[in-house]
Amino acid sequence: MTIERTSVHSKKDADGIVTLTLDDPEQSANTMNALYRESMARAVHRLVAEKASLRGVIVTSAKKTFFAGGDLDLLLQASPKDAERLYAEVRELTLQLRTLETLGVPVVAALNGTALGGGLEIALACHRRIAIDDPKAEFGCPEVTLGLLPGCNGIVRTVRLLGIQNALMNVLLQGRRMKAKEALSAGIVDELVADPAALLAAARQFILANPGAKQPWDEDGYKIPGGTPSTPALAAMLPAFPANLRKQLRGAPMPAPKLILAAAVEGAQTDFDSAAKIETRYFVELVTGPVAKNMIKTFFFDLSKLNAGASRPKEHPPWSPKKVGILGAGMMGSGIAYATARAGIPCVLKDVSKERAEKGKSYSEKLLEKAVARGTMTPDAARAQLARIEASADAADLAGCDLVIEAVFEDRELKARVTAEAEAHAAKGALLASNTSTLPIGGLARAVKRPKDFIGLHFFSPVDKMPLVEIIVGEETSDEALARAFDFVMKIKKTPIVVNDSRGFFTSRVFGTFVTEGLILLAEGYNPSSIEQAALQNGSPVGPLAVSDEVSLELMRSVREQTRKDLVAEKKPVPTDPSDGVIELMCTKLGRKGKAAGGGFYDYPEDGKKVLWQGLAEHFLNPELARPSGEHFDEMRDRLLYITAVESIRCLEERVVRSVGDANIGAIMGIGAPPWTGGPLQFVNHVGVRKFTERCRALARKHGERFSPPALLIELAERDGTFA
Repeated sequence: MTIERTSVHSKKDADGIVTLTLDDPEQSANTMNALYRESMARAVHRLVAEKASLRGVIVTSAKKTFFAGGDLDLLLQASPKDAERLYAEVRELTLQLRTLETLGVPVVAALNGTALGGGLEIALACHRRIAIDDPKAEFGCPEVTLGLLPGCNGIVRTVRLLGIQNALMNVLLQGRRMKAKEALSAGIVDELVADPAALLAAARQFILANPGAKQPWDEDGYKIPGGTPSTPALAAMLPAFPANLRKQLRGAPMPAPKLILAAAVEGAQTDFDSAAKIETRYFVELVTGPVAKNMIKTFFFDLSKLNAGASRPKEHPPWSPKKVGILGAGMMGSGIAYATARAGIPCVLKDVSKERAEKGKSYSEKLLEKAVARGTMTPDAARAQLARIEASADAADLAGCDLVIEAVFEDRELKARVTAEAEAHAAKGALLASNTSTLPIGGLARAVKRPKDFIGLHFFSPVDKMPLVEIIVGEETSDEALARAFDFVMKIKKTPIVVNDSRGFFTSRVFGTFVTEGLILLAEGYNPSSIEQAALQNGSPVGPLAVSDEVSLELMRSVREQTRKDLVAEKKPVPTDPSDGVIELMCTKLGRKGKAAGGGFYDYPEDGKKVLWQGLAEHFLNPELARPSGEHFDEMRDRLLYITAVESIRCLEERVVRSVGDANIGAIMGIGAPPWTGGPLQFVNHVGVRKFTERCRALARKHGERFSPPALLIELAERDGTFA
């Protein structure tokens, strides 16, 4: 007898209630792959055949999660020539769910865990969504964060369930992953229960109590909440939607949000089936396009590998610090203390005085007060977290710390002094780390007795919001130290990338080229506003002039001077470019040292938004470039994108960054590389390696050797390879 291979198991009880259990036999999570499509088709066909004896249907899962969503492996391979086939396959999935919700019996989704993307879309096709109140479970439509839109009528159903505005703002455009209570409040979950036993009981209770259950949109007289685009009140508001979207995207080539808006508005003006076809067509357009591929590769596959420990030495056991010492209670140190305490780890926040240490601790107190006010944390939990931070000026309080993180100013002597003092008081064998962003770890390690236990942990500001930590391995750093550092970063719920020691490491080197290119453009006489717009229209969160002000021009000047001294001492050539003159003029002659100093490239009025300083025109602007032509503007955009990609390739070539995934994730999460590119190395794949190489050569001929294609790029182009 042949056993039917299936991922949807059907069981009917004595009351005529069928339970469909989703359980892919070959995967750890359920996805909308070919087996699911075939299995659900058979299950729905049987339900239709047994309709006369059915009282209801429960859809649940045998996995830890309910359903993970689409099969991203398959979607990543889709090309424009697959569009017709893909449309037919997705359309089949949508018709299965439509048949399920119109069976004429109540259908309940018993959500035993996370339901994201396609998983939530299955649930939305049920008349009732009941979830376990599990703090680990997440619900939502995060497709937009992968350059996609919900393909199984998630847009059609959320619009009809919540209304156009609420569906777009709360579910679709932000791609929010909601906890159970948030999902209940948003209206995408109907009921929460305490445990698995209560889940199935509640599902059965709903079925027995609601024999005539229908979807709201299938009831006579149904109207979309808030109205359709022809409703006068909503029609008056509709122009604001594309306007706000344009403002958010700022010209970046990210098609998914635009098509989500189009599918929502167009679908609301027609019947369910027509709306479903509209959504599916837009979904196929995105899946077969390049941006979704960039984002899927980086934000799903590369990120999953990093978080699974691809860069962690495997031979060392898991480790978690018992107590962490943090040296320096400025913005970085205070943020690290907050993240550490939030993960349940006690820490000592040390500075030169108790007053300064307490001020650093107050940073956490303010964040926790906001969390309590928002209702995302209880007062007791906030007090417990704050109690884990001990403010101190006494190095003796570092006793028992098995991890010490130095987070003082970028001064080699100061870092050496505080780290050596901490090593003398910390626990025997403690892991010693520096939060330096530029100074080589090998040099800093000379200040300690155990360089094998010394490593870089480069956090990004503000630490409570920025998801990345750059782990820097020195020449003498042991694999055990790397494994321990990796485990700590994961413990505090940050994403780690691992890089080798080098001046500026990976993120600061690549970020530096972006800023420097912006300053070179200014020195060449380009309109400052156009420079900033070129970056924003590339998808960068902020322009090079604005970010220079934030970092501080004086700090940039100091770092460059320190680098110059170090290179002279090492008898190495000192690179120069027109950006040096810009920084020197701004700092020494014009007294414009950055935002913290009162103003730099921008003015910062107390009662308004920052504005570009008018003096820039006098000192830098070439009147002929006041309004750059379209060709000039496109080249400005290319220069800002290509220079960071070229530097990323150099870092990979020099083994500063260890993998393509580390480079792409590090650039996006650490320094704001445009998400649509999938990161600087995926951007090269996006353009085409050969085409990218030729463009680099053209830019190098016109603007300098900094754009010259590295040997690794040339070799890859010659064999038609890609960065994988």
